[in-house]
Amino acid sequence: MERPQTIAPPEGKLGVLLPGMGAVATAFIAGVYAVRRDLGRPIGSLTQMGTIRLGQRTENRTPALKDFAPFAAMDQLVFGGWDIFSDNAYQASLRSGVLRKDLLDQLKPELEAIQPMSAVFDRHYVKKLDGPNVKKGRNWMELAEQLIDDMERFKRENDCSRLVMIWCGSTEIFLKPTAVHQTIEKFEQGLAARDPAISPSMVYAYAALRAGIPYANGAPNLSVDIPALMELAAQNNVPVVGKDFKTGQTLMKTILAPGLKARMIGIRGWFSTNILGNRDGEVLDDPESFKTKEESKLSVLEHILQPEVYPELYDDLYHKVRINYYPPRGDNKEGWDNIDIFGWLGYPMQIKIDFLCRDSILAAPLVLDIGLCLDLAARSGWHGVQEWMSFFFKSPMHAADLYPEHDLFIQLMKLKNTLRFLMGEECITHLGNEYYD
Repeated sequence: MERPQTIAPPEGKLGVLLPGMGAVATAFIAGVYAVRRDLGRPIGSLTQMGTIRLGQRTENRTPALKDFAPFAAMDQLVFGGWDIFSDNAYQASLRSGVLRKDLLDQLKPELEAIQPMSAVFDRHYVKKLDGPNVKKGRNWMELAEQLIDDMERFKRENDCSRLVMIWCGSTEIFLKPTAVHQTIEKFEQGLAARDPAISPSMVYAYAALRAGIPYANGAPNLSVDIPALMELAAQNNVPVVGKDFKTGQTLMKTILAPGLKARMIGIRGWFSTNILGNRDGEVLDDPESFKTKEESKLSVLEHILQPEVYPELYDDLYHKVRINYYPPRGDNKEGWDNIDIFGWLGYPMQIKIDFLCRDSILAAPLVLDIGLCLDLAARSGWHGVQEWMSFFFKSPMHAADLYPEHDLFIQLMKLKNTLRFLMGEECITHLGNEYYD
């Protein structure tokens, strides 16, 4: 990664396009409007609430991140998206039940003005959902062209200078890369043939990259992370990132597991189960979609704990993940963890966690941060996988010859050091006179 000689300033409006206008997307949109109106604070957003230490400790330079790096401002954001349901953002927000009605009513005019465009959708890939607001076309390529037309029209009608796309749609069924995913030539042939190995999220990713629009995958399914689309991102100099927003139970794992490993405390088993009742829970009630999510969740501990390096502590770790659809809980997910650990002389201990979280409340600020960081990367001339944004994802994309970094604290250091590097400040190594930020 090279430091850009110049960074294009964040002038004009930034359009944030969201495939999937459900609970996460509408909580994000309504939240931004609420912050603009001083009806709430952007809690959970690193770009809006975080600081960054610069130079030596004695210099006392700790600016806010939003003042340090040239991020677009929240009042520059314009929102649009696609959904299989035709409800506007106000109606969708009420249906999802994430935010209070009294808050939504204060934002009603702005939210009602956001009408979802018809979506690219095929129930084969998300079996638990169906809706009427769906595009029609002979093949995937024709539908991709319709998406590109949507983006061009949105940019023109909203007077946007730039766009980013963040997948907030449901988890698709588990797919493995095949021959059609290997080159852009084969992939475009597959689009024309409506190859079943190509999913709707890949169609969105292809359309975005063809249009030169940065793309982020907030779900665990195979999407932009295939060789063909990496090739297209390189050709068009587009940054990409993913995948699967880091919220809830996995967030807790990436906080706790590094601490246990740092103290060389062994782990025999980690049993995790969730109950949630929103659309995401309904989708994950399908075994094929759950398989996609399970792969994302299970990989976290293996990469953090490095059992091949510490076999005495972690080689026999039994890790099990369960997700249970429970409609009465709505968006308020509950995650239970039982962790069987052992310490000095092998003596056993246990940790119990009951995390009563609000899934979309944790995800909404990530959508904001991802959009602003992707836009900054594009204006800096960076393209391809943005590993410095791994902090926001359960299953972060990475270079082909590297393993992903899951440790939340290493991810945060990488993100902040990347911003220091970008802005010409010295990176922090914590050597000698250095200290922790």
